[in-house]
Amino acid sequence: QVQLVESGGGLVQAGGSLRLSCVASGRIFRINAMGWYRQAPGKQRELVATSTLSSINYADSVKGRFAISSDSAKNTMYLQMNSLRPEDTAVYYCNAQVQQTRVPQTDNYWGQGTQVTVSS
Repeated sequence: QVQLVESGGGLVQAGGSLRLSCVASGRIFRINAMGWYRQAPGKQRELVATSTLSSINYADSVKGRFAISSDSAKNTMYLQMNSLRPEDTAVYYCNAQVQQTRVPQTDNYWGQGTQVTVSS
């Protein structure tokens, strides 16, 4: 089993920055893909940024402001969020596609979410 734990959320003024972290623990051979998603009240969960072995993708709404990165040695992924806007307010979730053994099979895991609130 694998657990993902996010941290780094909080309250920030518009124009400010936050860095979210997500630590993966458990039986991990390799993390093949990771991502950040968010869900605002009354809205569906949406993709923010994803990173695979070959590409990185961002939602149009965060391009140029957010950056996804990772430290594979620590099984940790990050989301640097700059120039935050009130519309970025949401619960942010990390996601990972984890290969637990040398067998090329991945399982999908989610963190519990961390609240980000941007005041105007």
